[in-house]
Amino acid sequence: MTFSRRTFLKTTLSGTGLALAAPALFTRSAFGADDPIVIGGLHDQSGPIAATGTPMVDSLTLAIDQANAAGGLLGRPLRLVHYDTQSNIQLYSQFARQLALKDRVSVVFGGVTSASREAIRPTFNRYKVPYFYSTFYEGGVCDRNSFSLGTTPAQTVEKLVPFAMNKWGKKAYIIAADYNYGQITAKWMRKYVQDNGGETLAVDFFPLDVTNFGPTISKIQAAKPDIILSALVGGNHTSFYRQWTAAGMKTQIPIASTTFGIVNEQATLDDAESTGVVASYGYFEELDSPANNAFLSKLKEAFPDVPYVSEPGAVSYESFMLWAEAVKAVGSLDREKIIAALEEGLSVDGPTGKVIVDRATHHVTRNAYIAEVEDRKWAVRERYEQQKPLDTAGVCDLVKNPSENKQYVIDI
Repeated sequence: MTFSRRTFLKTTLSGTGLALAAPALFTRSAFGADDPIVIGGLHDQSGPIAATGTPMVDSLTLAIDQANAAGGLLGRPLRLVHYDTQSNIQLYSQFARQLALKDRVSVVFGGVTSASREAIRPTFNRYKVPYFYSTFYEGGVCDRNSFSLGTTPAQTVEKLVPFAMNKWGKKAYIIAADYNYGQITAKWMRKYVQDNGGETLAVDFFPLDVTNFGPTISKIQAAKPDIILSALVGGNHTSFYRQWTAAGMKTQIPIASTTFGIVNEQATLDDAESTGVVASYGYFEELDSPANNAFLSKLKEAFPDVPYVSEPGAVSYESFMLWAEAVKAVGSLDREKIIAALEEGLSVDGPTGKVIVDRATHHVTRNAYIAEVEDRKWAVRERYEQQKPLDTAGVCDLVKNPSENKQYVIDI
């Protein structure tokens, strides 16, 4: 039995007009008289980042519902308190304090963009609330209170760039979103182009609200690269792929991306606009495995209108699994004991494959995949087993420096 559906997931916060996800339903008779364990969530369910945030919320809710159906944790039910951050960094900061101080949560799962993560991570450090970030990102976070479980450039970009260069050519033109994810990812792209004997002709950055790419397309046409490497982010930047195809360039210069498909572009764009785009992630919905098939079946039964599930959604599910396994291992909600248990190399087998916590970095060793769009779906081309977060490992060692608390911009 699944305890919650999207129709039960939203109510209104008194006086704010903001959405709050209701807790999974339960009865005290099923669990005894103990108070529920309160779990915090912060994701964008509205605004331009909602297409990524919504599957993350659904996946987290499914994991919590399954735990409740199995009897909860420590003999207690679980209750999710979730706030829609509406793609607004100020709301992230506001609700982070509310989760820590008013709702008194035992753990928080949340953040979609790197900017949102860095807005809330200091709050959870200050109030000693364990924090799990489930989105792929640029790497470098070194923080014992936090666990970054999505892929980093050493796990995906390092595979994507040589794959694209071997397939299409050595001259690259990089386009990226103008904030920390895009800026740092572009540096990694340049490094891997150089490492593989290629040349970066230019790098262009775009604010998230940009929708007109005409001048950039003209610049790319003049530069004549063999490939485009894209780290464009969000719904507005989807305009690039439409305009690129309309300009007749899609069949001339191919695209490899670290972000394409996260908001289901492979299906929402026309076939001519998406076919042939290559991407690398730690997860694609099309992966054929018993664990992934079971996850998707249960998720879509619980949330029939869930959009395409990309890496952040699947990793959100696995993030809860890892935390729950740590709680069960230590028989406690004690923060230090849970962190210590995770640091012992705790692992789960989830929809993405086997996931193992790396003690020194609080990142994970996980599988990585390369896929290409065919008929508005992803066709997996390459599989890389158990890739380590070597980029972050180069700057972060929480065994030697457990009090470290920063994000390094890795020198490339």
